[in-house]
Amino acid sequence: MIEKKELDFEKTVLVGIITKDQDETKLKEYLDELEFLTFTAGGYAVKRFTQKMEFPNPKTFIGTGKMEEVRQYVEEHNVGTAIFDDELSATQERNISKILNIKVLDRTNLILDIFAQRAKTSYARTQVELAQCEYLLPRLRGMWTHLERQRGGIGMRGPGETEIETDRRIVRDKIALLKEKVKTIDKQMAVQRSNRGKMVRVALVGYTNVGKSTLMNVISKSEVFAENKLFATLDTTVRKVVIQNLPFLLSDTVGFIRKLPTQLVDSFKSTLDEVREADLLLHVVDISHPNFEEHIESVNKILGEIDSSDKPTIMVFNKIDAYQAEPLDEDDLETERTEKHYSLEEWKSTWMNKIGNNALFISALNKKNLDDFKKRVYDEVREIHVTRFPYNHFLYPDYDELDADNA
Repeated sequence: MIEKKELDFEKTVLVGIITKDQDETKLKEYLDELEFLTFTAGGYAVKRFTQKMEFPNPKTFIGTGKMEEVRQYVEEHNVGTAIFDDELSATQERNISKILNIKVLDRTNLILDIFAQRAKTSYARTQVELAQCEYLLPRLRGMWTHLERQRGGIGMRGPGETEIETDRRIVRDKIALLKEKVKTIDKQMAVQRSNRGKMVRVALVGYTNVGKSTLMNVISKSEVFAENKLFATLDTTVRKVVIQNLPFLLSDTVGFIRKLPTQLVDSFKSTLDEVREADLLLHVVDISHPNFEEHIESVNKILGEIDSSDKPTIMVFNKIDAYQAEPLDEDDLETERTEKHYSLEEWKSTWMNKIGNNALFISALNKKNLDDFKKRVYDEVREIHVTRFPYNHFLYPDYDELDADNA
């Protein structure tokens, strides 16, 4: 649990379900991440509610008894927000709001809210606003429950429905306008990318909060905003980097996350174009996170969705300074030794060993093993550059030769 003073944050409760596709361990992982998202958005999770179900209740997501338990808790403890781990339908959100009489959000809505907080440039704000409008459109009916409660009165049905239709039209017009604006900016950004010439492009990709911006700052000696919160970076930052005498472009992109809303993947198309057009991907992984293998899988899935899974990739396992294997009680004969008990050296001899020199282990924060990192990136960028400009091969010798010259 994240320790934070309740006075500074909005009190929330988290709700999730255990299903045949999501066992109790998996749900705990998701709720841990949801709590971190809540903290990033300015909330403080005071309690978690879970229920085992075959599938979500189509009306209220969780069962009637559990919903009553949540209602009593939020009333007694003056909780203002309930956050559900999965995306709620418009009907579910409306029904839950009526029962709890507090603000109801799902994971998608929460991520959109964080993106709205983090968006700094006009382009990022436009992308987030588009995603929010597309999320809002099917849920507008729930905004008019104050009229529905008076439905018994003469003439109250018409104005409510008319108001909803009016709002739907406004939101649809807004979506069309924002799409045109995004299309215009997309063209401008495409021109900017084409103006960069034929320099080799390298993109940092990875799960959110794995240290991409910290690595960017160390390598490019720039000041990209970095913070121990999810989605600290939204706007793509591109910097010219020189390792030894070899220049290339390095871009820091928005972090990925499990259950990433489709609206965001669509809205951040141009941001992801930096990944699509990159010559080399640096897939940064927080190896100190207990679920880093799932994070890798989630990132690879999104890379597949944007047709970037076949690009040359170097796996950069970051935060080795923070890695700690879970201790195993040798006297406890019932507990089986699993991957969570592996030391860093043991991990290196698993599937990571098959990656060969495309697996690097560093600490960007403590600048540990950065020379190995620079050498590997230099060699890969040099190969791409020399393939593109064969007559430049003598300008950029092997890294080992440069080291020998500098010695």
